[in-house]
Amino acid sequence: MMDLSDYAENGLFSPTKIAVAFRTTSEAVARAAGLEVDSLQREDGLRSDATQRRLSEMVEIVNRLESRFGSAPAAFAWYGSQPLPGFSGQTAMQLVRSGRADDLIDYMDAVDVGVHA
Repeated sequence: MMDLSDYAENGLFSPTKIAVAFRTTSEAVARAAGLEVDSLQREDGLRSDATQRRLSEMVEIVNRLESRFGSAPAAFAWYGSQPLPGFSGQTAMQLVRSGRADDLIDYMDAVDVGVHA
């Protein structure tokens, strides 16, 4: 599991570093975080609190899942494809994109302690 700072450059989450770790593209990173691609290409867009928060949420979730799936790319694939019970079949990606990362993290914490199976 990578340290969250490994996904950053110059104090900001870096879409390029995230894409390399997840074996995908910066465009896919933007979509997976619910961001416009151009917001990651413009300095002001990348520096915005909203962009950095969304990238942080996605990275934290995928990073936590990595130990379950064996690699960041496998965790990222699950993040975008696995419907979750209790969330009307939404995926983790859909929850993050709709601003529900905290609900997802609470769910993951509950699963980790055996509340949900």
